[in-house]
Amino acid sequence: MTKSELIDRLAERVAPLQVPHGDVEMAVKLILDTVSRELAADRRVEIRGFGSFSVHHRDARTGRNPRTGVTVDIPPKRVPHFKPGKALRERVDRGNGNV
Repeated sequence: MTKSELIDRLAERVAPLQVPHGDVEMAVKLILDTVSRELAADRRVEIRGFGSFSVHHRDARTGRNPRTGVTVDIPPKRVPHFKPGKALRERVDRGNGNV
């Protein structure tokens, strides 16, 4: 599912509440922007029942170019990490896509 598909699906679900499509789009963008900003600031974001987003730190290391076999130095970096919550793991395991 793409971000625009997510926005469209949410807009359909809140249609009975007469929430404009633009407001749904803005809400989704604000949520994603806030999560991104918090991760960039090295802070954790937890959404109960869904999961948590955090930043993992990878140390510098020596790697190897698989094509040439030449060793290369890989600098340290920070990477986003998602850990699903128990409710999400159980729902995925059951395969229940209905809402």
